[in-house]
Amino acid sequence: MASNDWGFPSSAPQMADSHPVESAGAWDTGNLHAALQEQPAAPPNNGDGAESQAAEPVRLEQKIPPKLEGWVEAAPYDYNNTAPVEWDGNSRVYEWDGEAGDVGPEYPELELTLFGDPANREHRGIDFSKIASIQLYQEGPVRVDPIGDFATAGLHPVMEKNVQLSGYDVPTPIQRYCLPAIHIGYDVIGIAPTGSGKTGAYLIPILNKLMGKAKKLAAPRPNPATYRPGIDPPVRAEPLVVIVCPTRELAVQIFNEARKFCYRTMLRPCVAYGGGPIRDQIEQLQKGCDVLVASPGRLCDFMERPDVLTLRRLRYMVIDEADEMLHDDWKDEFDKILTGGEQEEGNIKYMLFSATFPKRIRDLAKEYLSENHVRLRVGRAGSTHENIKQNIVMVAPSLKRTALMDLLNSVPPTRTMIFVNSKRTADEIDDFLFNQGVPCVSIHADRTQREREAAMRAFRAGTSPVLIATGVTARGIDVRNVMHVINYDMPSMDHGGIQEYTHRIGRTGRIGHRGLATSFYTERDEPIASVLTRTLLETNQEVPDFLQEYIPEGDARVNLKFEEDSDFEDGDDAGGGDAGGDAWGGVGGDTAAGGNADAGTGGDGGGWGAAATTTVEDFGSGW
Repeated sequence: MASNDWGFPSSAPQMADSHPVESAGAWDTGNLHAALQEQPAAPPNNGDGAESQAAEPVRLEQKIPPKLEGWVEAAPYDYNNTAPVEWDGNSRVYEWDGEAGDVGPEYPELELTLFGDPANREHRGIDFSKIASIQLYQEGPVRVDPIGDFATAGLHPVMEKNVQLSGYDVPTPIQRYCLPAIHIGYDVIGIAPTGSGKTGAYLIPILNKLMGKAKKLAAPRPNPATYRPGIDPPVRAEPLVVIVCPTRELAVQIFNEARKFCYRTMLRPCVAYGGGPIRDQIEQLQKGCDVLVASPGRLCDFMERPDVLTLRRLRYMVIDEADEMLHDDWKDEFDKILTGGEQEEGNIKYMLFSATFPKRIRDLAKEYLSENHVRLRVGRAGSTHENIKQNIVMVAPSLKRTALMDLLNSVPPTRTMIFVNSKRTADEIDDFLFNQGVPCVSIHADRTQREREAAMRAFRAGTSPVLIATGVTARGIDVRNVMHVINYDMPSMDHGGIQEYTHRIGRTGRIGHRGLATSFYTERDEPIASVLTRTLLETNQEVPDFLQEYIPEGDARVNLKFEEDSDFEDGDDAGGGDAGGDAWGGVGGDTAAGGNADAGTGGDGGGWGAAATTTVEDFGSGW
């Protein structure tokens, strides 16, 4: 196959259908992998520094650029649009007339809205050729027997049907263990790579456990069939389940998953997040709320309004992306959420889910979780997996834009996420690509919530299948058929480092599917070179020539070590120690090697022994 100066194929197969998203499901991702199978060489330095100039934001002043071959037509965002906004938080949920019994009747129209057309419904399964190398570790004081499939998981028939409608065919490793653990009634810590099905791992069993109990446990609520907003008195929201997550986009995504699994269950989901219209969110809560998905700031706001929200009926508290939530910036909000409500002590089951497991999470778990809890870990904490093909490309900073266009033109058009390190760069690349005819949108923290939701809708719908983003969307976001992730900027070691890299590339290759990640590497990225090389080796990726010097030798090559690795060492009875550090500090027993302190430096163990309580299941056998 002929290639250009960058080492990419000079021509790639174009999809016949001009709509890249719909076509993406019809062609094998292997085509995309094959298109980039050669290791890209370093680009020639032609001395042209023009590309380093910041692009002027001329997007609104010029005409729509011509459509590139194989892509949909680029459409500008109308910043002057004053039409009513369809906020994601107001999306339709299943409601019943109160007379249907423990489960509600089917509504085909809503079913189509929630789950999509059956003919185009995506099925989520496991790529057995890669999952065989992933091991699941049961750590901690309690072990559970996994389920074999959803049909034998003891699900209510309505929940089992919702699982099928959602396209879940085969449970992922984390789901196989979380379902029975939550069903039995244990607190759970789930540590699994991005795209491993953590959301379904807690939503399915929690909602299934509450089915049939809504009338007994839930607060009184108005009948939606007869409720008249502004006339009938509202009710106070008293959720049974609260799911806390760090970003607005992730809150909306989990809410949309909850809408599916709550279908016909008599449980009503709501979402609360910053930037959205607070009046609309209060109105939704005042219709009744059993499952509340929330970002920390907005949740604390509502907790200060006792006429709007109380947690006195709370039964399940889920912290999603827990490692991101426990930064010092969130400390006050998090303390209030966990201790400042009216919840009854001892009646709440706590769930912590994350891709990593640093000391601050271990401390939080020891404080709030029951001593008899289940801790599950899929693979190495903080790792990625082989379903994502990773290409690292050496690019001169002044030629990044040229390299980006060359890359986009060298692979089949498909839904693509491009990550940058600053809001300014996101705007500049958005303008640059749009003016080149690329159908793109961008998202970052300075955008209004209206713009952020519009961008995500356009990206999900495929009208703008290229999304330029900062780290605000690196965590947890699951968009169908993201085939390609591009790190235009590598994350710096001061802001996220290899963990941020793992979360970014984890936007593709999700739920057992395959994906591609291409990262532009410059001399400025040398601080991440060593751990990046070990990450490539861990997942059997090709290491480019310019990273060969960072390949460890001898035993270090066989037993790869990671500074942020949070696995426990043998004899680490305290699980990282407790030598004077609090749940937020990262001091005392928190060492550079993942916070694993010497067992003698503090802590009484608290059921955190590793070696004596660890079981391993290799998913390469018996599947």
